[in-house]
Amino acid sequence: MSDIIQLLPDSVANQIAAGEVVQRPASAVKELIENAIDAGADKIKLIVKDAGKSLIQIIDNGCGMSITDARLCFERHATSKIRQAEDLFAIRTMGFRGEALASIAAIAQVELKTKRVEDELGTIIEIEGSKVISQQPEALPGGTSISVKNLFYNIPARRNFLKSNSVEMRHIIDEFQRIALAHPNLFFSLHSDGNELFHLPAETLKQRIVHLFGNNYNQRLVPVEEDTTIITVNGFIGKPEFAKKTRGEQFFFVNKRFVKDPYLHHAVMNAYEDILPADTYPLYVLFIEIDPSKIDINVHPTKTEIKYEDDKAMYAILRSTVKRSLGRYNIAPTLDFNQETSFNNLITNKPLEEIQAPTISFNPNFNPFEDTKSSSSSSRTSNYAAGLEKKAGIPQNWDSLYQITQRETAEQLALHEEEQTFSSPSTTGGASSSRTSQDGVKQFYQLHNRFIISQIHSGFMLIDQQAAHERILFEHYMEQLEHNQGSSQQSLFPQTVELSAADCALMEDILTEIQTLGFQVRPSGKTTFIVDGIPADLGQGINETKILEQLLEDFKNNKDELQLNKRENLARSLAKNAAIKPGTALDNQEMAELIDKLFATRSPSISLHGRPIVVTITLQELMERFNKN
Repeated sequence: MSDIIQLLPDSVANQIAAGEVVQRPASAVKELIENAIDAGADKIKLIVKDAGKSLIQIIDNGCGMSITDARLCFERHATSKIRQAEDLFAIRTMGFRGEALASIAAIAQVELKTKRVEDELGTIIEIEGSKVISQQPEALPGGTSISVKNLFYNIPARRNFLKSNSVEMRHIIDEFQRIALAHPNLFFSLHSDGNELFHLPAETLKQRIVHLFGNNYNQRLVPVEEDTTIITVNGFIGKPEFAKKTRGEQFFFVNKRFVKDPYLHHAVMNAYEDILPADTYPLYVLFIEIDPSKIDINVHPTKTEIKYEDDKAMYAILRSTVKRSLGRYNIAPTLDFNQETSFNNLITNKPLEEIQAPTISFNPNFNPFEDTKSSSSSSRTSNYAAGLEKKAGIPQNWDSLYQITQRETAEQLALHEEEQTFSSPSTTGGASSSRTSQDGVKQFYQLHNRFIISQIHSGFMLIDQQAAHERILFEHYMEQLEHNQGSSQQSLFPQTVELSAADCALMEDILTEIQTLGFQVRPSGKTTFIVDGIPADLGQGINETKILEQLLEDFKNNKDELQLNKRENLARSLAKNAAIKPGTALDNQEMAELIDKLFATRSPSISLHGRPIVVTITLQELMERFNKN
């Protein structure tokens, strides 16, 4: 039997490695920009076309490469970052594995233009599928320009797995933002299909955050700074009231390298305990500086995971640092006993002999149940009033008229309250009746302004009013999206919504569907939209800007967790934001309409989250509960 094990060709090995290193265009963007940073560039320009599918180009003013280095950089495990295994525990550069360029060249058409400052001529190299097509010298400016064209051109299956341009562009923007945050002292720009999305000059970290996410973030940031013998922490965290329902604005950088660490994220969330709204996530941009020998970054090809020598100490330091910053800037309540001097001012030290016991005097003949005679002054007042009554012709017992009227009013009020208890709905969160009135209209209970109780022959139904309304609106919006029948209500004054670049790309992707639902939204500038109208069924007093921002947040959250299609996701997101909330009081007619519309839907018993909307409790179940010993 012949041997069956053989070495794979380099081109095949590179394509296999590319499956881990280059998962989508954003992965190539990350690797190429990090190479530019390692080359010492302070100006980096990113150009993409068709969300990176047709072109990814990085232009930098770094040190450049010699002719030999330009050719060797496309070989597997060829790197200038390390020389021996011990160097893995002293890494300060972004890259070190020597796989990125080899992997990219195996699945794309690559053109490299590079020149060192001290050289007269630079080098141009063209590679397709790991094969060098041409290499020649040419007069070039100092630095490097690398173009990646037709990504996955020789792996059609991988190319078919790529998402739409808007989705892939959002991933590119995410990677771009992470690198730009990690290096605020460098200039970055991003151009997409001829439009400049970002122009970021060298600046402070706070200015970089504001430029990336919007001017409204300037008032949301709380500085964080701590220096210990183990780690150094600095950066910014967001105020709790501006926390969002979706993740995406949480950034950890360890030695300026973006990492994903659920353990450290839990430390930050623990610091926000009791001051953060439920199911929300705060903004944070935190930089951790640590001795490279105390960590291992050679865990994953994408280098976004790190192992720590003492992760428990890091957890404790990070939690206390964030908590201290929240207290220092009056975000979280704190007690500083060194400053509480008001109690000391109330206490005076006296000699023991000067302290006197308090004395209490009382009238032993006082009877609170005995009508006491008025004093002489009150008698004079009464006589004076009586004289006035005689002059004016007022009856002597005029004060009893008020007592009679007061008694009758109290009796009528008690009777009215009794009638309300048994015949009309309550609007105070207690309970309202669920019987048929004399005119034949069915009555309902509303329990704690959250549940509706409807009496049936076998018992009663308990209905979650918010879940019911969400189901009604969801099917209503789905029908509008299918038949393009959404109606709009014109706003008196158009509202301006400023979005981040990632949210702007998302808005452009779903703009047609949003307009179908009844939103009158139009772009105005790079990251600004004008809202001229909202869906007519949202009612009056709706904040156009707030509901649109919440719609985008829920859309992103559903997309990440539930993997819904675009229309279902939009309908679900808008229904969640437009539905009545717990604590909303409903009158009998509103409860009746809600129940009628619920049972006219296709799935009246199941909520959008898969939980029951209606719970039926029979008389037999009630009797069993009361008959238990």
